[in-house]
Amino acid sequence: MISRFHFPGRLPAAGELDLPDALAHHAVRVLRLRDGERIVLFDGEGAEAEATLQVRGKSASAVVAHRREVDRESPLRIVLVQALAASDKMDWVVQKAVELGVGAIQPVQAERSVLRLAGERADKRKAHWQQVAVAACEQCGRNRIPEVRPLQTLAHWLAGNRAALSYVLAPGGAASFADEPAPQRLVHVLVGPEGGWSDNELAAFDAAGCRRVRLGPRVLRTETAGLAAIAALQARWGDF
Repeated sequence: MISRFHFPGRLPAAGELDLPDALAHHAVRVLRLRDGERIVLFDGEGAEAEATLQVRGKSASAVVAHRREVDRESPLRIVLVQALAASDKMDWVVQKAVELGVGAIQPVQAERSVLRLAGERADKRKAHWQQVAVAACEQCGRNRIPEVRPLQTLAHWLAGNRAALSYVLAPGGAASFADEPAPQRLVHVLVGPEGGWSDNELAAFDAAGCRRVRLGPRVLRTETAGLAAIAALQARWGDF
């Protein structure tokens, strides 16, 4: 399998380009790729290019053979609105959501979130999750990198998204995705924290016109529910 790398810049149609130090280190020191091996570079904006790695000591370059626009995005744009989860669960959610084709990820602070972030800590975690998304794109073949948006409070998110179609995952919800009509291109999926949504939050969702849906008769963990919902949406209206 040919290794893929995100190149932070515009890819030339052909010719040689120097690889950033971090990319060169990962290719040569971590993956131990050798001079002359084939790689794929992608720019995160839809283009990818086959290239040949050239190793020169601690630095490396790539000779681009052919750049092309390759679209591997779902026709259904899904925004995962994920309440903060503890430990490495957020890393897992970001990684797998990107693999499943999510369009963007919006972390939100919920009443029952165990993890609490603000200020510089929130900025650092957002940057970390964005790199998780980049790595997931390298692995799964996507050429457009989903945005991990800055952390918001749930109230702030609701105030700015009242017109959007939003599904709230809630055990005991009256509807399932099988009951729903086909959405337009954009849909939000809201996933609660480990302790679930509070009564106040559920009331706020109802007031904002969000639709409560269930994922079968079982209660799923926060790191499972959103991924299951994305897969269900992709199978019903996306590209699965």
